[in-house]
Amino acid sequence: MSHRPIMLGVVGDSAAGKTTITAGIAKSIGADDATVICVDDYHRYNREQRKTLDITALHPDCNYIDIMEQHLRALAEGEPILKPIYNHATGDFEAPEYVKPKRFVIVEGLLAFHTQRLRDAFHVKVYLDPPEELRRQWKIKRDCTKRGYKESQVLAELEKREQDSAAYIRPQKQWADMVVRFYHDSPTKSEQLGVHITMRPTLPHPDLSGVIGKSSGGQPVVKLSVGHDVGRLTEFLDIDGSLSDQQAGLIEDAIWSQQPALQHLRADESGAFVDGTVSKRSNPLALSQLLIAYHLLLGRLAKDKLADQMQKIAAGST
Repeated sequence: MSHRPIMLGVVGDSAAGKTTITAGIAKSIGADDATVICVDDYHRYNREQRKTLDITALHPDCNYIDIMEQHLRALAEGEPILKPIYNHATGDFEAPEYVKPKRFVIVEGLLAFHTQRLRDAFHVKVYLDPPEELRRQWKIKRDCTKRGYKESQVLAELEKREQDSAAYIRPQKQWADMVVRFYHDSPTKSEQLGVHITMRPTLPHPDLSGVIGKSSGGQPVVKLSVGHDVGRLTEFLDIDGSLSDQQAGLIEDAIWSQQPALQHLRADESGAFVDGTVSKRSNPLALSQLLIAYHLLLGRLAKDKLADQMQKIAAGST
């Protein structure tokens, strides 16, 4: 078996849902098999220093990009790292943490796709792209309930960060294998979030044509279309927020039927999120997490098969 992990990178702006989606993926895979790290811990300056220097955490100069590159390369090689820790509640640094890669390494952060060396560390790259108004709502809720900010402070910070977000965060979307965009289905169903997933041809996505057109109240809840994206022919998957558990099960079966050798993860192990301080669950979120996990397991299967073949070749030559 190969000792090198399968590496997943999840990038998005602040409060785009990175921690929520990576936590569900790690839970579905299993804690014993997944190492999860946040590369926002590689900030160069603490909160007070950033204020003094008038620089935001989104700017590459505010982060140790070179150390981030070294550490991701080490993890990809199966080697442990001593990772820095940034405490978002206090805005300061804590003692570093010894991190040993497991079979899967899940990396989230603002700038994980910023350089070619960073991107080369990953087998699967995902960008989270919620509508800006929705992201702002999420950031206000999170920062006010978990990080001790006032709403006026969050709004001021959003305004200050916009230039760097446009210059450094959003351009990373072009490098993703999958772009995941949660959105409100309609103004009258504000609690239900649908998801639009851009599935670029850089990964072998599962064939979901057998579940397309399944309806709820006469309306299709799963749609698949084909179009051009960043110059390539691309599939676009839309899952309505009203998707029932039964309908979600059909999509799960369609995903896992592509590769019978894979471990069949279930949606009831994922899909959890926190709205302010209230715990909730979403089928579109769960299926997005399972679709990403499918690619991780597929990569793990291919890597292990190759390792087995190399061992047999080595044994035959001795």
